[in-house]
This record gives sequence, structure tokens and C-alpha cells, in this order.
Amino acid sequence: MTPARYLVIFVEEPSMEAFLGGLLSRVLVDCEFEIRPFRGKGQLMASIESRLRGYSKWLPGDRRLIVLVDRDNDDCRALKDRLEDKAAKAGLLSRTHSGGACWQIVNRVVIEELEAWYFGDWQAVRSAYPKVPATIPRRKRYRYPDAIRGGTWEAFERVMQAHGYFRSGLRKIEAARAIAPHVDPARNRSPSFAAFRDALAEATA
Repeated sequence: MTPARYLVIFVEEPSMEAFLGGLLSRVLVDCEFEIRPFRGKGQLMASIESRLRGYSKWLPGDRRLIVLVDRDNDDCRALKDRLEDKAAKAGLLSRTHSGGACWQIVNRVVIEELEAWYFGDWQAVRSAYPKVPATIPRRKRYRYPDAIRGGTWEAFERVMQAHGYFRSGLRKIEAARAIAPHVDPARNRSPSFAAFRDALAEATA
């Protein structure tokens, strides 16, 4: 497979854009990228097929597309299937259906939201916000980042507020910009982050 020299990443909101901007600028070598945010998951799901159709008409072999969507309360498999269907209708070959051929697009579901990826690399969170305790990942409710109940961003906000941060409410873009420079992809314990990381590595290898 021809290594990607350029990535276009579609995300549903600005905090993921801020997070990926800070992360990918450090970890990508010999590969440029652009991030295309939408105004929420609804807008992304409604318009991504037409966006992808435009790319399918001219996409060079050294470019890859990545679509990132939060699971929220959706069924993960059903959501992934919807994304795969939209890619196929747009005329693009996805990683899932490539059969080892050079794929053009990969769809990834963030389980359940970006904040799960923060719980997956708590050391990065502590580097940005040193008052939070190192013991958080050992607590039962936070031990498995993709299985945190009751809303991941709400859980993250509660932890942060309990230790003196974001008293008036979580400022998602601010947190993303603060945490991203400290993230180490190799140590993140979130399975959905690992799936994104591995697809990224395959695209650029």
C-alpha cells in the first residue's frame, strides 16, 4: 500500500479538531493533514456522504480519509455500518472492505466520546492539570475508559471540578488544547483510541 502523504480527517466538533491538531502535529512524520470539523454529529452524518463523493472523483493514491464519530448512546456496530455504507455509496474503498488492497478511507467510532481518550492516558491529563490524582485510573468506575457509565465528558468534568478545575463547567476546546501536547499514543488504554492509532499507523507506514 502506498504510504499516505496527506490525511483528511472529518470530525464532528471543534474539541476533537483541537485535540487532533495538537496530537498529530507531533506524531506524524512525512505526512501532512487537515481536519474538517462539522457542527455536531447530526450534521456530519447527514452530509458526510456528499462530502466523500466529491473526494472520490479525484483522490490520489497517497491520500487517505478518516472519519471520526462519537458513539454517544448509539449501537457501535450499527453506527459503524452506517458510516461504511456512506463510504461505499460515495464510491470509496474502506479499510474494512479492502481485503488487503490499498484502502482510501477508514471509519472510526470514538467510544463513547473524546473524554474517554483522556481517561485512557491519565498521565497526559495530569501533565496539563497536576492537581488531579494519579489514582483515578485505578478506581473501579474509571478503570476501563470505553466502559465509563453515565457520560464520559460528564465523568471527566466531575473529576476535574472535584480537584479545582472548570468550576463553571468543562471548557472542552481548552481542555483538548491543554492535554493533546502530552498524549503518548503508545500508552493510551482506550480501545477506541488504539483502533484509531493503528489505522493511522497503517495509513502512513
